[in-house]
Amino acid sequence: MSAAQARHGGDELRRDEPLARHTSWRVGGPADVYFRPATRQSLLAFLAGLDPALPVHWLGLGSNLLVRDGGLRGVVIATSRALGTLQRLPGRVVAGAGLACTVLARRCARWGLGPAEFFAGIPGTVGGALRMNAGAFGGETWDRVIEVETVDRRGRVRRRPRDDFGIGYREVRGAEGEWFLAAHFDFVDQPEGGLERVRSLLREREQKQPLGLASCGSVFRNPPGDHAARLIESCGLKGLRIGGAEVSTKHANFIINTGGATAADIERLIETVRERVAAETGVQLVPEVHIVGEPGGAA
Repeated sequence: MSAAQARHGGDELRRDEPLARHTSWRVGGPADVYFRPATRQSLLAFLAGLDPALPVHWLGLGSNLLVRDGGLRGVVIATSRALGTLQRLPGRVVAGAGLACTVLARRCARWGLGPAEFFAGIPGTVGGALRMNAGAFGGETWDRVIEVETVDRRGRVRRRPRDDFGIGYREVRGAEGEWFLAAHFDFVDQPEGGLERVRSLLREREQKQPLGLASCGSVFRNPPGDHAARLIESCGLKGLRIGGAEVSTKHANFIINTGGATAADIERLIETVRERVAAETGVQLVPEVHIVGEPGGAA
């Protein structure tokens, strides 16, 4: 590819693509190469042709992700188009890794299947939810997983049962060197009213969380028997700002980009919150957000 951007068969391939365009915090430096495949087949072919030494990063909706200002070396693969599929098959629902979790919740509700409503509270894709066992409203992603489809660096696809993975709170272990392509869920028939339940949960999110503002969702995991937001608020940290980054005054476990924030601002604010909570409560908060990339000014 000689130009900064190229298209072939619906695929998009760009060099030096600013990741601030693709993350929910609206920050992040450039990716050396940004690839948005149009189909699963073109994704597999692209992986098979990559230099094995080239780093690969996967991108869904860009939530739960902080890309540093220096950007990412290697290739970023955006999954929402090629892997945004959803099928209802006998005995299971198959969701592509690029599918938005809110879409999964709504579609299953229309089909009269569940429990899937809690996915409405996860601001990301199925792939990201699988990676970290994301949860909301009392449900967790791996609760109903039968098996998953994965791909490795050479474009080889595997189907792995749930038992191949160690599942914990916001943690999934197993299948090193592979990435999720799809999940097979064991949802069951449930009484009518699922769609209204989804709408109710979305209204609840809107009331409690700073939706519509640039954030990543929850920044920290909830510690055992407590809530990160309660601890942060108890330390008087709501409204604390560093540069353009601010601890939300609506929900203390959210950090928002008020406009003009850098990734460095957000990362410093995360560390400041951790230090203050540890000093005042003795609790070490663990980030839920993934921080990747090079510091600002990196080549």
